[in-house]
Amino acid sequence: MTFSIAGRCARTGMFGVSVTTSSLAVGSRCPYVKAGVGAVLTQNRTDPRLGPLALDLLSRGFDARQAMDAVVAAAGDPRRWRQLAIVDRDGRTAAFTGADVRGERGEVHGKGCVAIANIVRSADVPAAMVRAFEAEPDQPLASRLIVALQAGEETGGEFVPLVSAAVLVADKQPFPYVDLRVDGAEDPIGVLARLWHDYAPSADMYVARAVDPESIVVPPPPPR
Repeated sequence: MTFSIAGRCARTGMFGVSVTTSSLAVGSRCPYVKAGVGAVLTQNRTDPRLGPLALDLLSRGFDARQAMDAVVAAAGDPRRWRQLAIVDRDGRTAAFTGADVRGERGEVHGKGCVAIANIVRSADVPAAMVRAFEAEPDQPLASRLIVALQAGEETGGEFVPLVSAAVLVADKQPFPYVDLRVDGAEDPIGVLARLWHDYAPSADMYVARAVDPESIVVPPPPPR
């Protein structure tokens, strides 16, 4: 009962993923990104070990398809319960849906992106997500990823209410450019969109604080 998208921004080279589901803490289990390397999603009876494995393979020079084949092989028989997606450094994509992934499910590939879904109301959910992601390529990657989640929900979403959502983006540093998570909310995608709206003006500043702290101009304290 999860839908998600992984994508690469051709303009900036950033990688990102967004995901939502009807259980708690989806942001801690499903999304994985690494600057200059790629983006990975693992869901449906999720095995969080597969995300780091896929990123390691991508960092060794595997393309998306090669990395997916290796991850699926390493997953053994439980692969039949897994659903996975990968975007590599060149924007190539790969996806896998195991034979025992239940309900309405699907995977759709776009320009530098791939959307996957399981146990959703409509098989059109992944296609709607890809269309939304591709619609405004000049927008920030995090914005495009969240808009894709909104499109998936508007196309049917899940059978039960969503409660968690996350967006994770990597730029040039080993730490995330954006890492926002919502848990236990009635409208987790809407809350995520508001969090990104509030955080976006400060995203570059937080990177600068880490890599060039002297560049930060601190405003003087207000007069007393």
